[in-house]
Formats: sequence, structure tokens, C-alpha cells
Amino acid sequence: MRKKNAGALFMDFHISPDDRVGATPRTARARKGKAAGKAATRKPARGARIEPGFADADDEVRVEDERPGRRRKAPQRGRTKTSRSRRQREPLTLGRIVWKLISWAFILGLWGALAVGAVIVYFAVQLPSADTWKVPDRAANIRIVAADGQLISNRGKSGGEAISLHELPYYVPAAFIAIEDRRFKEHFGVDVLGLVSVALESVKAGEVTRGASTITQQVAKNLFLTPDQTLGRKVQEMVLAVWLEQTYSKDEILELYLNRVNFGHEKYGIEAASQFYFGKSARNLSLSEAAIFAGSLQAPSRLNPKGDPARVKARQSLVLAAMAKEGYISAAEAKAAAIDPSQTIRTKVVGSESYVADWVESLMTAYLGEVNEDVVVHTTINWDLQKEAEFVIKEAVAAHGAEKGFSQGALVAMDVDGAVRALVGGVDYQQSQYNRAVTARRQPGSTFKPFVYLAGMEKGYTPDTVADDNPIDIGGWSPENADGKYLGQMTLRQALALSRNTVAALLANDVGPDKVVEAAMRMGISSPLMAVPSIALGTQEVSLLELTAGYAPFANGGIGVIASVITRIETREGKVLYDAVPAGPGRVIEPNIVAEMNDMLHAAVEIGTGKRAQLNGWPMAGKTGTSQKARDALFVGYTSRMVAGVWLGNDDDVGTKLSGGNVPVEIWSQFMAKAHEGIPVADLPGASSQPGFDQNGLQPMEQPAAERPKRTLVDLLGEIFGGG
Repeated sequence: MRKKNAGALFMDFHISPDDRVGATPRTARARKGKAAGKAATRKPARGARIEPGFADADDEVRVEDERPGRRRKAPQRGRTKTSRSRRQREPLTLGRIVWKLISWAFILGLWGALAVGAVIVYFAVQLPSADTWKVPDRAANIRIVAADGQLISNRGKSGGEAISLHELPYYVPAAFIAIEDRRFKEHFGVDVLGLVSVALESVKAGEVTRGASTITQQVAKNLFLTPDQTLGRKVQEMVLAVWLEQTYSKDEILELYLNRVNFGHEKYGIEAASQFYFGKSARNLSLSEAAIFAGSLQAPSRLNPKGDPARVKARQSLVLAAMAKEGYISAAEAKAAAIDPSQTIRTKVVGSESYVADWVESLMTAYLGEVNEDVVVHTTINWDLQKEAEFVIKEAVAAHGAEKGFSQGALVAMDVDGAVRALVGGVDYQQSQYNRAVTARRQPGSTFKPFVYLAGMEKGYTPDTVADDNPIDIGGWSPENADGKYLGQMTLRQALALSRNTVAALLANDVGPDKVVEAAMRMGISSPLMAVPSIALGTQEVSLLELTAGYAPFANGGIGVIASVITRIETREGKVLYDAVPAGPGRVIEPNIVAEMNDMLHAAVEIGTGKRAQLNGWPMAGKTGTSQKARDALFVGYTSRMVAGVWLGNDDDVGTKLSGGNVPVEIWSQFMAKAHEGIPVADLPGASSQPGFDQNGLQPMEQPAAERPKRTLVDLLGEIFGGG
């Protein structure tokens, strides 16, 4: 290598071993192991030439940097190994263990939170868009009241009207908060502390011990979700609960809860439950009753006030203790409100007025269509008469049912214009809701005969027309009298009073069964009737309600009626939605025919099968009826003020030992005596002004020849069977 002269124009070139062809890079040389030997580590002479070549992968060539002043760096590998060794030898202290546990707990918690968040998002996105969420309207309530405003019942899907929170005694909502969600006022819709508490309790017990849903969550579930016990439903419930808390105040949520929750027996809301179980408004609930309701929500079907008394009392005690613990009441108040173990829980006995309510509810669609808001329905029912009718039916079944072989009864009473004042559809509504006054259709027996005689009077016969009570045959049909006897010649008045089947059959055959059907339908019978000869004996089924209404024209002078029970329907604010106006078919019987029918039907309660009827001097008329094998026993009677019908029998159609003239007449007399108290006595239509009306009904009276033909049923028999 040439030496550099001062000021020379040439530059010296210093070539390091790394620059030569085939030289091993310095980094590779650093990796060489001790096994390479001394030859590989010998230093070349200063300025010696290094020949290019191919080194083995493990060979290393070390060349001193020829530049003066350059210091060789110590290898780093040994220092790294020493550092690692020292760390591995550090002792494992308690602090380090705790720190590692905290670190791992944090990491696991973070991942758990992410997983929970993912689950919440997954199920939340399955809900409809939040801007479409709204609390659904509560089902409309139908409040049904008697003529004097007395509550008969609440109907509709809710079973009771909504009630404001401020209308309730303070301890009513407090009872629910204390037992269902004691942190209701503090949480945001989901009680995190409650969830943790239940989780720890369940882990300790090895099973889920209790629920942890807040009141808000319960509202969310009841309003928006199905009751499925799934993770997805629970997550959605929590999401909706948070939304409710952001949208409504705590009081509004609690009010929603109390007005929507199920209290058993399909009673939704505190007002519906209070009316059903205790017969009063929730505004008047006692502390004891409020605690029973709050405790029942754990299992409404078993812990409602009509449930097992021991379990109801035990649950009530828990509620009262919780209320005292939370400071809502004192310990002394809790003790005073608790039910004595030997004390019976008093609940309302559902009475016969519920049959009326069922009937009214069934009419609502015809009056208003679909009911979309709370309404108040005013009816024609006289509360006192309703309870009297219920009493006499129950008393009769209790006194005579076992002896006479019957278990059910029904009663309908209406003014002569068709306004129903009392209606009983059975002995015990709680045991059977089947309405035997409105829904049931049974054979009316001889109570149908007035329509046969009406058709005869309209054809030209009179109460004094002579008939022949003897065996007959009408196209192969040979009806017999109930007593198996034949009494020979008698007037139609006597034949109807004594309920002779042969005479009624002959009369119906003479006027034509189609005329009998027409007369019955004109009078108010709405059930389908077939024009067959046996119709004369009441073999086709009708309801007690329509049968009773069919007698009203006899009582009012010949004006047809439609049985009615609703007078007015209005909203809770008083807006009138329906107001009844007088309506009906108008005149259906001529006045002189009315007089004749009243003449004959009066005789039926004076000398005939209904002679046991008594009414404190009131002129009355009516007809008994007994179907085949005494399966049905009836009496329908009337004055100029009221018409009432009574039915007794069995639901299974088993025969009885009754007749229309015994127990049904007694029930009718007892009820009608109550109904006519304090009312001035009035005659039946036609009693004093029409010829032919015999007040005593014992003897036929003379009539001018021009007014009625001299044709008799004896003549009729000759025409039918003699062909002449």
C-alpha cells in the first residue's frame, strides 16, 4: 500500500476484511464457537493480504481494525446470559403472587366484560328499533253498574279499571317495593347488587334460590316479552328495563306495575283484584290486605286471597316483616296487621250479579263494536231485587233440592216494558258460570200454551168456547194429560187453567202449527221453532229470558217488548256513547184479545195449576209448565207492573219430582211479594173494561152472539174426524 505524501493528489484506500470477496461478515464472526481452534483466531500480519475464499458456516475470521485508536468492543452475548440468569434466580414472594393474581383477574374481567357486552349487543339488536318502543295501551275495562250506581262487576280483559298511584294508601305500593324490589328507588332498572347477592346465594345452595328481577324488569317482561325462561329473553328484559327507567319516572313505572300485574283468577291490576277478592276498591285496602296482595305475586295462582290459607298467611307475614325492616311501618303495625292463624281470610263471595255482568259484556259488541277505552255501563238492574232473587233461588235449592231431586234454578224479572230488574242464572256463580236464564234453552212445557191459546183467540174462539177433553189421535200422535185422566167437556178457560194437553193439541191443530209459531215469535220468542203438532205442548226449546219477555204483552196491554238491560254507556269522563230509546215491535195483540188471555191466565192461578201463587191482593195471572219426565219445572206469572219467570231442574237433564205448580210457584210468590212492596195495587189490562173477563175465573160469562161464533171444539172434533 502506497504511503500518502503530503499534498498528494491520490487518496489511500483502506479495505477491511469485510469488503473482500468471500469474507465472513462481522456478525457471523461473532457467532463462532470455541470449537474452531486457535488457527481460526490467529491474527494476520499487519498489512498482510487476505485471499478471497469461501468460509464454512461455522468459520469466523477476526480482523483487527487497522485504524489507529479504534478500540475493540467486548462481546454482548455473555452479558445477556448473565442478566437472564439473575432474573430466573429472583425469589417468588407473596407480593409477586398477589400482583400476578390481580393482573390475571383484570385480564379475565376485561375479557368477561367484552363477552357480556357482545351477548347484550347480540340479543339487543334482535329487538325492534328503539324509536318504535312504546308502552302498549291497557285493555279496556267495562264497569257495569246497577240502576242506583251500585257496582255489579268489572268486565274486559283486565277485569278492572286503572287506578292512579296517588289514589292508593301509602302502604299499598310500599308493600310491593319491600318484598319485590327494596332498592327500586335507587337502581337504574337492573339491580346489580341484587344480582350478585342472588348469584352468591345460589352458588352456596347449589341451585337457583330466587329471582333477581326488579319491578322495572317485571314491567318490561309483562309489557313487551314472552315469559320464556331463556338467556335471550332475560337480556332483552334488562335492556328494556333500562329504557323504561330513562323514559318514565319511578312513580309511573310503579303505577304501570300495579295496574298490569296478574293477581290470579285472570284479574290484572290492583283495582280488579281488590274488587274481585275483597269486594271494594283498592283505594280502601287495609294494610293486611295490601300485604296479602304483595305476597301473592310470587305465585298468583296459589297465593291469591282465595288460595291455601296457611301459605297465604305465611307469605303475608314475610311482607309485613320486610315493610317493618325497610321502615315503612313499625313492628307494632306489622304485628297488628298479621292474620291470626285461626282467622279465616275474608274474601268476597261472587254473587248472581255476575250472571248479569256476563250477559252485559256479551252485548257490548252489538252496542259499541270493539271497546277501546274504559267505559261505564248503566243497567236496569235493581240491586235489592237482584239480591232477593239470588236468595230465594238458593234457599229453594237448599230446602227442597235433595227431596225433589233438583240442583239448579234460574229467575228472570222485568218491568212490563221489558226492562230487566233481576236475573239469576244459577245457584252458585263460583261453581258454575253457565247462564241458565240467558244461554240455556230448555223445553218450556205448558208455559208455552198461552201462545197456542192466543192463536185460537185470534181465530175467533173465546174463553167460553167448549172443548172436549178425551183421547185423540192427530196423524198418529196421541198426546195424554199429565195425570192420565180425561175430564170431558170444559171451556177453554178451564182447559188452560187445568193444563189439559188434549185440548191444547186440538186447538193447535185447528189453527195450524204455523200460526202458533207466528204468534209466539210475534210475542218475543226468538229461538227457532218448527211448525209441528207437538209444539202445542212446549216440546221445542227456548230460553227463560225470551219466555218471560213473551208474557209481557199480556201484562202491558198488548205491546211487544224486547228484553233490555242497558240504559246508557259512557266513558270514564262522562261522554255518552249510547243512550237507550224506547223501541220494540209495537202492538202485537189487540186489546180485546189481551183481556181474554188475562181472563184465562188469571183463572190458571185461581183454580188451576198455579193456584198456590200468592201476592197480597194484587191481581195476577200466569202459567205453570213441566216438561217430560219432570226434567224442567217452570212458572211464568205477571201483574200489571212486573213479569217474572222461574225455572228449576238439573244440568244433566235428569228428571225430578217437581212440577211447575209447587216449588217454582213458591219462589215466584216470595220474590214478587218483595218486588211489589210499597206499590199501589193495579188491575190487569182488560179486567174492568173488556167483556168476558171474569175476575174470579170460575164460571164462563155470557157474551153477545154477534161478538163471537157459537163454534165449539166439539164441533171441531166432528170436522176433523168426521170429515164434515
